[in-house]
Amino acid sequence: MTNDKPNTENAKQNDSNTIFIGKKATMSYVLAVMTQFNKGSKQVTLKARGKTISKAVDVAQIVINRFINEVKVVDIKIGTEELTAEDGKKSRISAMEIVLGK
Repeated sequence: MTNDKPNTENAKQNDSNTIFIGKKATMSYVLAVMTQFNKGSKQVTLKARGKTISKAVDVAQIVINRFINEVKVVDIKIGTEELTAEDGKKSRISAMEIVLGK
């Protein structure tokens, strides 16, 4: 993950085009991606951490192979994030961003 701070206009656009992958069903995220592209977005970013990384990959592949054939993977970023628990313990967790674009 990069620490570059985009200007506020780009940040607002990117925030609305970012989908955080969690515990919902895979098809819920596929629908969210398709909705963003149907609204006119040129790029959609999938963000996932830990065990949800495989679900993010599944979402990207389902969108590309089953629904919107002109969508391609523009960029993939991998990294490690350090989280602090309530008891003060620090742990590291893998993170991934997949950028899809038309």
